[in-house]
Amino acid sequence: MGKKANGIRAGSKCAKRRAKARWSDKWFVKSALDLKKKSDPLFGASQAKGIVLEKVQLEAKQPNSAMRKCARVQLIKNGKQITAFLPGDGAQKLVDEHDEVLVECIGGNMGRAKGDIPGVRWQVIKVNDQSLKALLSGKIEKARK
Repeated sequence: MGKKANGIRAGSKCAKRRAKARWSDKWFVKSALDLKKKSDPLFGASQAKGIVLEKVQLEAKQPNSAMRKCARVQLIKNGKQITAFLPGDGAQKLVDEHDEVLVECIGGNMGRAKGDIPGVRWQVIKVNDQSLKALLSGKIEKARK
């Protein structure tokens, strides 16, 4: 690009140069063009409600051989379908089809999948407005709808 400007009008030239250079940073481009919101089923929100369509088991990536318990969830806000992980021992028994669940990001690297669960970016945190953690620990019992 050449030498950096110095002199009486150097400030505006440096600002222009910086603005142009920022477009080579993928994180800047992602935020400037709002690409996360466009591609994200949750539309950039941290949590979203959905209805459980079915319970599924996904095979973990190598070298693990476990069957990870997940649920296919249809989001209420836009009708998109996602796969959400059911965390905890026995969580699968507490979630039934047609239950209303609250899902959140699973916290993987750069918004991607976490651990050995392929393609799963969300996890269930509430079932019928009751905390899944509290249900698992036995502090509360599942409400009948």
